[in-house]
Amino acid sequence: MSGESTIIETTTADGPMAVVRTTPSTVTGRVLILQDAPGIRPSLHAVASELAARGYDVAIPDLWHRHGRLIGYEVADVVADPSRRQHVMEMLATFDDVAIDMDVDAAISAIGWDERPFATIGFCMGARGVHHTMRRRGEQVVAGAMWHPSFLADDGAGSPHLSVGEIGAPLWIGIGTDDQIQSIEMHRPYFDAVESLDHVTVEIFDGADHGYTFPASPNHHRVAATASWAATTVMFATAFDGAP
Repeated sequence: MSGESTIIETTTADGPMAVVRTTPSTVTGRVLILQDAPGIRPSLHAVASELAARGYDVAIPDLWHRHGRLIGYEVADVVADPSRRQHVMEMLATFDDVAIDMDVDAAISAIGWDERPFATIGFCMGARGVHHTMRRRGEQVVAGAMWHPSFLADDGAGSPHLSVGEIGAPLWIGIGTDDQIQSIEMHRPYFDAVESLDHVTVEIFDGADHGYTFPASPNHHRVAATASWAATTVMFATAFDGAP
Protein backbone atom coordinates (compact mmCIF):
# COMPACT_ATOMS: atom_id res chain seq x y z
CA MET A 1 0.00 0.00 0.00
CA SER A 2 2.06 2.94 -1.28
CA GLY A 3 1.68 6.53 -0.14
CA GLU A 4 1.58 9.65 -2.26
CA SER A 5 3.02 12.85 -0.75
CA THR A 6 1.56 16.29 -1.36
CA ILE A 7 2.02 19.73 0.18
CA ILE A 8 -1.01 21.36 1.79
CA GLU A 9 -0.75 25.12 2.18
CA THR A 10 -2.28 26.81 5.19
CA THR A 11 -1.75 29.91 7.31
CA THR A 12 -1.18 30.72 10.97
CA ALA A 13 -1.11 34.00 12.87
CA ASP A 14 2.65 33.94 12.19
CA GLY A 15 2.35 33.46 8.45
CA PRO A 16 2.01 30.67 5.88
CA MET A 17 2.79 27.07 6.79
CA ALA A 18 3.21 23.96 4.69
CA VAL A 19 1.86 20.58 5.78
CA VAL A 20 3.42 17.50 4.19
CA ARG A 21 0.76 14.87 3.72
CA THR A 22 1.35 11.27 2.69
CA THR A 23 -1.80 9.33 1.88
CA PRO A 24 -2.18 5.61 1.08
CA SER A 25 -4.70 4.22 -1.37
CA THR A 26 -6.75 2.81 1.50
CA VAL A 27 -6.83 4.70 4.80
CA THR A 28 -7.12 2.74 8.04
CA GLY A 29 -6.19 5.61 10.36
CA ARG A 30 -4.51 9.00 10.64
CA VAL A 31 -1.15 9.95 12.16
CA LEU A 32 0.20 13.41 12.95
CA ILE A 33 4.01 13.52 13.01
CA LEU A 34 5.71 16.25 15.04
CA GLN A 35 9.25 16.80 13.86
CA ASP A 36 12.54 16.89 15.70
CA ALA A 37 14.95 19.83 15.64
CA PRO A 38 16.64 19.03 12.28
CA GLY A 39 13.27 19.55 10.57
CA ILE A 40 11.42 17.92 7.69
CA ARG A 41 14.01 16.03 5.65
CA PRO A 42 14.27 12.73 3.75
CA SER A 43 14.53 10.74 7.01
CA LEU A 44 11.23 12.16 8.21
CA HIS A 45 9.63 11.56 4.81
CA ALA A 46 10.74 7.94 5.16
CA VAL A 47 8.88 7.65 8.48
CA ALA A 48 5.76 9.04 6.82
CA SER A 49 6.10 6.58 3.93
CA GLU A 50 6.52 3.67 6.33
CA LEU A 51 3.35 4.65 8.18
CA ALA A 52 1.48 5.20 4.92
CA ALA A 53 2.51 1.70 3.82
CA ARG A 54 0.64 0.47 6.89
CA GLY A 55 -2.52 2.32 5.82
CA TYR A 56 -2.14 5.61 7.68
CA ASP A 57 -2.94 9.04 6.30
CA VAL A 58 0.08 11.00 7.59
CA ALA A 59 0.52 14.74 8.12
CA ILE A 60 3.67 16.65 9.14
CA PRO A 61 3.23 20.38 9.86
CA ASP A 62 6.31 22.50 9.13
CA LEU A 63 7.06 23.69 12.66
CA TRP A 64 10.02 25.79 11.50
CA HIS A 65 7.93 27.86 9.08
CA ARG A 66 8.72 31.04 11.04
CA HIS A 67 12.34 30.67 9.90
CA GLY A 68 11.75 29.62 6.30
CA ARG A 69 9.91 27.06 4.23
CA LEU A 70 10.44 23.35 4.88
CA ILE A 71 13.88 23.68 6.43
CA GLY A 72 15.42 20.29 7.05
CA TYR A 73 18.91 18.84 7.53
CA GLU A 74 19.97 15.27 8.01
CA VAL A 75 21.61 14.78 11.40
CA ALA A 76 24.93 13.73 9.87
CA ASP A 77 25.05 17.05 7.97
CA VAL A 78 24.28 18.99 11.16
CA VAL A 79 27.11 17.20 12.97
CA ALA A 80 29.55 17.80 10.11
CA ASP A 81 28.66 21.43 9.34
CA PRO A 82 29.00 24.00 12.18
CA SER A 83 26.86 26.54 10.33
CA ARG A 84 23.97 24.09 10.06
CA ARG A 85 24.39 23.12 13.69
CA GLN A 86 24.20 26.79 14.67
CA HIS A 87 21.10 27.27 12.50
CA VAL A 88 19.33 24.35 14.16
CA MET A 89 20.23 25.65 17.61
CA GLU A 90 18.97 29.13 16.73
CA MET A 91 15.63 27.68 15.62
CA LEU A 92 15.44 25.41 18.64
CA ALA A 93 15.89 28.43 20.92
CA THR A 94 12.55 29.76 19.61
CA PHE A 95 10.64 26.56 20.45
CA ASP A 96 7.38 27.63 22.08
CA ASP A 97 4.34 25.67 23.27
CA VAL A 98 1.85 28.29 22.12
CA ALA A 99 3.35 28.39 18.63
CA ILE A 100 3.40 24.61 18.31
CA ASP A 101 -0.20 24.34 19.50
CA MET A 102 -1.17 26.95 16.91
CA ASP A 103 0.62 25.03 14.16
CA VAL A 104 -0.97 21.72 15.15
CA ASP A 105 -4.44 23.25 15.14
CA ALA A 106 -3.84 24.93 11.76
CA ALA A 107 -2.59 21.67 10.24
CA ILE A 108 -5.50 19.62 11.57
CA SER A 109 -7.99 22.12 10.21
CA ALA A 110 -6.25 22.36 6.83
CA ILE A 111 -6.37 18.60 6.25
CA GLY A 112 -9.92 18.19 7.52
CA TRP A 113 -9.21 16.24 10.70
CA ASP A 114 -11.13 18.54 13.04
CA GLU A 115 -13.64 15.83 13.89
CA ARG A 116 -11.61 12.74 13.02
CA PRO A 117 -9.64 10.50 15.40
CA PHE A 118 -5.89 10.48 14.91
CA ALA A 119 -2.72 9.20 16.56
CA THR A 120 0.43 11.24 16.96
CA ILE A 121 4.14 10.55 17.10
CA GLY A 122 6.89 13.00 18.01
CA PHE A 123 10.66 12.82 17.89
CA CYS A 124 12.93 14.85 20.19
CA MET A 125 11.19 18.24 20.67
CA GLY A 126 8.12 16.85 18.91
CA ALA A 127 7.48 14.67 21.96
CA ARG A 128 6.53 17.74 23.98
CA GLY A 129 4.09 18.64 21.22
CA VAL A 130 2.65 15.13 21.43
CA HIS A 131 1.99 15.59 25.12
CA HIS A 132 0.20 18.90 24.69
CA THR A 133 -1.75 17.67 21.66
CA MET A 134 -2.99 14.65 23.62
CA ARG A 135 -3.88 16.89 26.53
CA ARG A 136 -5.70 19.51 24.46
CA ARG A 137 -7.41 17.18 21.98
CA GLY A 138 -8.09 14.20 24.21
CA GLU A 139 -11.41 13.52 22.50
CA GLN A 140 -9.61 12.95 19.17
CA VAL A 141 -6.18 11.54 19.89
CA VAL A 142 -6.44 7.75 20.13
CA ALA A 143 -2.76 7.11 20.93
CA GLY A 144 0.59 8.86 21.15
CA ALA A 145 4.25 7.91 20.84
CA MET A 146 7.40 9.75 21.89
CA TRP A 147 10.75 8.59 20.54
CA HIS A 148 13.93 9.90 22.26
CA PRO A 149 11.94 12.81 23.72
CA SER A 150 13.09 16.28 24.73
CA PHE A 151 11.72 18.89 27.14
CA LEU A 152 9.26 16.73 29.07
CA ALA A 153 10.13 18.41 32.37
CA ASP A 154 11.21 21.91 33.34
CA ASP A 155 10.56 24.57 35.97
CA GLY A 156 7.80 26.34 34.03
CA ALA A 157 4.06 26.28 34.67
CA GLY A 158 3.54 24.59 31.31
CA SER A 159 5.93 21.71 31.92
CA PRO A 160 4.38 18.48 30.58
CA HIS A 161 5.05 16.55 33.78
CA LEU A 162 2.54 18.75 35.59
CA SER A 163 -0.39 17.75 33.35
CA VAL A 164 0.19 14.02 32.91
CA GLY A 165 -3.17 13.34 34.55
CA GLU A 166 -4.97 15.04 31.66
CA ILE A 167 -3.84 12.38 29.17
CA GLY A 168 -6.16 9.39 28.90
CA ALA A 169 -5.16 7.73 25.62
CA PRO A 170 -2.41 5.09 25.36
CA LEU A 171 1.07 6.65 25.31
CA TRP A 172 4.36 4.91 24.50
CA ILE A 173 7.76 6.48 25.22
CA GLY A 174 11.14 5.16 24.07
CA ILE A 175 14.50 6.48 25.30
CA GLY A 176 18.08 5.23 25.41
CA THR A 177 20.38 4.81 28.38
CA ASP A 178 23.12 6.65 26.47
CA ASP A 179 21.06 9.67 25.41
CA GLN A 180 23.61 12.49 25.49
CA ILE A 181 21.16 15.27 24.56
CA GLN A 182 18.15 14.60 26.80
CA SER A 183 19.05 11.99 29.39
CA ILE A 184 16.65 9.79 31.32
CA GLU A 185 17.36 11.82 34.45
CA MET A 186 16.33 15.05 32.70
CA HIS A 187 12.89 13.48 32.19
CA ARG A 188 12.69 11.97 35.65
CA PRO A 189 9.76 14.16 36.85
CA TYR A 190 7.73 13.05 33.82
CA PHE A 191 8.64 9.40 34.14
CA ASP A 192 7.83 9.47 37.85
CA ALA A 193 4.47 11.10 37.09
CA VAL A 194 3.44 8.37 34.62
CA GLU A 195 4.86 5.40 36.52
CA SER A 196 1.52 4.44 38.08
CA LEU A 197 -0.50 4.90 34.87
CA ASP A 198 -1.44 1.65 33.14
CA HIS A 199 -1.97 3.35 29.78
CA VAL A 200 1.56 4.80 29.64
CA THR A 201 4.61 2.68 28.80
CA VAL A 202 8.22 3.85 29.12
CA GLU A 203 10.71 1.58 27.36
CA ILE A 204 14.43 2.07 27.96
CA PHE A 205 16.96 0.83 25.39
CA ASP A 206 20.41 -0.10 26.61
CA GLY A 207 23.14 1.67 24.65
CA ALA A 208 20.84 3.84 22.51
CA ASP A 209 21.62 7.54 22.11
CA HIS A 210 19.44 10.49 21.14
CA GLY A 211 18.01 10.28 17.62
CA TYR A 212 18.29 6.49 17.46
CA THR A 213 15.35 6.31 15.03
CA PHE A 214 16.86 7.31 11.73
CA PRO A 215 19.18 5.08 9.64
CA ALA A 216 20.86 8.20 8.21
CA SER A 217 21.81 9.41 11.70
CA PRO A 218 25.20 8.59 13.24
CA ASN A 219 23.26 7.60 16.37
CA HIS A 220 21.01 5.06 14.66
CA HIS A 221 20.41 2.09 16.93
CA ARG A 222 18.82 -0.75 15.01
CA VAL A 223 17.51 -2.66 18.03
CA ALA A 224 15.91 0.43 19.59
CA ALA A 225 14.44 1.62 16.30
CA THR A 226 13.01 -1.79 15.43
CA ALA A 227 11.46 -2.22 18.86
CA SER A 228 10.04 1.30 18.78
CA TRP A 229 8.41 0.66 15.42
CA ALA A 230 6.89 -2.58 16.68
CA ALA A 231 5.52 -1.06 19.88
CA THR A 232 4.18 2.04 18.18
CA THR A 233 2.50 0.34 15.24
CA VAL A 234 0.86 -2.31 17.42
CA MET A 235 -0.47 0.43 19.69
CA PHE A 236 -1.76 2.46 16.75
CA ALA A 237 -3.43 -0.55 15.14
CA THR A 238 -5.15 -1.43 18.40
CA ALA A 239 -6.26 2.15 18.97
CA PHE A 240 -7.79 2.44 15.50
CA ASP A 241 -9.60 -0.88 15.67
CA GLY A 242 -13.20 0.13 15.11
CA ALA A 243 -12.45 3.87 15.06
CA PRO A 244 -14.33 5.82 12.35
